[in-house]
Amino acid sequence: MQDLCALMGVSRSGYYKWKKRDKSKRDIKREELIALVEAVHADHRSHGYRWTAAYIRLEYGYKCSDNYIYKCFRFLGIKSETKHKVHYRKRKEKDKYPNLIFTTWETVDRPRQVIVSDMTAFKFWYFYFEVTFYFDVFTKEILTYKVAARKGDRNQYIDGLEDVKELLKGHTEPVVLHTDQGSVYASMAYNELIKDTVIVRSMSRAGKPTDNPVN
Repeated sequence: MQDLCALMGVSRSGYYKWKKRDKSKRDIKREELIALVEAVHADHRSHGYRWTAAYIRLEYGYKCSDNYIYKCFRFLGIKSETKHKVHYRKRKEKDKYPNLIFTTWETVDRPRQVIVSDMTAFKFWYFYFEVTFYFDVFTKEILTYKVAARKGDRNQYIDGLEDVKELLKGHTEPVVLHTDQGSVYASMAYNELIKDTVIVRSMSRAGKPTDNPVN
């Protein structure tokens, strides 16, 4: 004890005198307020510290700040409890078409085996352009591209796909068309065009740009 008192910079007699002293009015008021906060919270569990502080000021006449009641909440280890149950819904499947090639890029060994498509936008002076490309993965050739001068134009995707269908006429082996999950690529109108063709759809996973490294 003597070493502790020396470390704290107080005398041993002073320490015991402090230990035996009666509680001050400030200490008593603090303990009363903490007990009151605990009691109010027990009756109104859905309310936070700001409401509790306002309630104590109005109903009991205590002069206390919101921050002081927040410290009481922290000291007691309590917090407001919501009345609403949290409902967890099962995650919906976002991938409309399976990703057929995200680990098999190196196995592409012939032209027209895998075709990828993507759109890019750029602005030149006052003019805005969107360009949709269709690439052959094996040859790295741009099979076709379409330009639109209006933001969000769907025709560039559709017209490009029509060109690809024309290029694949007479083709008998399956051709994978891989895209991202853009609204046009996922639309019924777009995918209706490949019915009764050799084209098989494939889509990148959501948030995975590395699924389409060719672009």
